[in-house]
Amino acid sequence: MVLPCYNEEAALEYSIKSLNEVLAALAGDRIIDAAYKLVCVDDGSFDGTWPMICNLARNYQGRLSGIKLSRNVGHQNAILAGLEHVRQENLCEAVITMDADLQDDVAAIKEMVEKYRLENCDIVLGVRRSRKSDSLLKRYTAQMFYSLMKNTHTPVVPDHAEYRLMSRRAVDCLLQYGERNVFLRGIITSMGFKTGMVYYDRRPRQFGRSKYPLARMLNFAVEGITSFSIRPIRSIFLIGVVSLVLTLSVGIYVLAAILLGRTYPGWASLMLSLWFLGSLILIALGIIGEYIGKIYLEVKQRPRYFVESTTWGEEEKR
Repeated sequence: MVLPCYNEEAALEYSIKSLNEVLAALAGDRIIDAAYKLVCVDDGSFDGTWPMICNLARNYQGRLSGIKLSRNVGHQNAILAGLEHVRQENLCEAVITMDADLQDDVAAIKEMVEKYRLENCDIVLGVRRSRKSDSLLKRYTAQMFYSLMKNTHTPVVPDHAEYRLMSRRAVDCLLQYGERNVFLRGIITSMGFKTGMVYYDRRPRQFGRSKYPLARMLNFAVEGITSFSIRPIRSIFLIGVVSLVLTLSVGIYVLAAILLGRTYPGWASLMLSLWFLGSLILIALGIIGEYIGKIYLEVKQRPRYFVESTTWGEEEKR
């Protein structure tokens, strides 16, 4: 299991204990191998998350290892760091990723493994049954997010976040993607492997606070759209066509007014037209600039992250 952690000091000990109990029970029932492992990725936390991971690694004696990234690189890159670590160490045949706050229902792990083993699913997605536990604002913004994804043809499964199981083959294929503009929900669902779904109820947050405020959610939506869709750029052309049609219509009206001698001073209409067209131009430049910025980041090919230190058993390595 790979768990990205960002300032999870308050929740981590409880989360690891709960996960270990579930995994130990599954191993006892021979549903999973007894050599299961937990990998915690500290995504540049500034609280006591890393010392907590080191302490837990000693307590669980080989069941848990930690990766400390040199700085905060974002949730998506932290997950990739954990997956790359798992592949390099050749730890397992399947990986489950989930957030360390344990709002996702750990009981769904059993069903995920069963779908992987019995139905030969390379990918099993954890999907929320409902959003009853969310605030009204959270529910509304989530609906807007998935509606936006759908309208821009971005391949996402509604109400699925980062709770999923992936086979070793799927992980190997995922790690071949070299892009810096990473949107895992879209990449994984577009890979084409047989995919199953497990539905669960998300629990209220018990520790800490959400790491995804409104501004970060909007940024995440932009990352997803620009990673998979060029529809916003095409929409600029359509807006231009509509604007041209409106301009021609107004031109015909003005010409008719001149011929009929019904001209009036038009300062207000002129200024409104200038502001309207200026706004369209700025919006168009902003959309194009967003894509150019992504190209800029991709062509530099800078590393996604650096590992500062790791734990294995009772030792910390730098």
